[in-house]
Amino acid sequence: MTRYLPGILAMAAIVVASNILVQFVIGDWLTWGAFTYPLAFLVTDVMNRVYGAAAARRVVLAGFAVGVACSLIAAGFDKTTLRIAIGSGAAFLTAQLLDVVIFDNLRDRRWWVAPLASTLVGSAVDTALFFGIAFAAFLPADANTGWANEAVPMLGYGPAIPLWVSLAAADWLVKLCLALLALVPFRIIVRNLLHLPQEN
Repeated sequence: MTRYLPGILAMAAIVVASNILVQFVIGDWLTWGAFTYPLAFLVTDVMNRVYGAAAARRVVLAGFAVGVACSLIAAGFDKTTLRIAIGSGAAFLTAQLLDVVIFDNLRDRRWWVAPLASTLVGSAVDTALFFGIAFAAFLPADANTGWANEAVPMLGYGPAIPLWVSLAAADWLVKLCLALLALVPFRIIVRNLLHLPQEN
């Protein structure tokens, strides 16, 4: 289990940082958490490629437990951050375990297919679950998250919608871009860990 420790620590740090940073909006349609959370998929995919699906699941579960525990402690059980922590936990666990399954089923294809496909699907599920649970008005009312339901133009230009929907759309677009960019560090890290030969 000690060989998985770097993955577990990285996952926990990403969850905690993302739970904090998602509360800080950039402009009217993005949060800082959009730039940190996608790194969780990189960690999961590296662990899956190097150690296998069972190891990746262990890292996800351990990282989830440590990350959520730290988030709850840091939140002081405040309503706003508690709801964010619950949304984050549910979305994280569902999306990351889905990522593991998809990656494992595609692992024999070209090196980039499994990490890209699993991250794209996992990111979509994660975004829908997290923003829906953390901010949607159709869940029990919480005065501390009312700001997320203010009407704003979609991505700053479209029709008026709740802010959390615009934030979710922007978040997912950032995740798509980062999924592509993450292929570079994925290949480098996996090659170094597995000592793969250079391809021509």
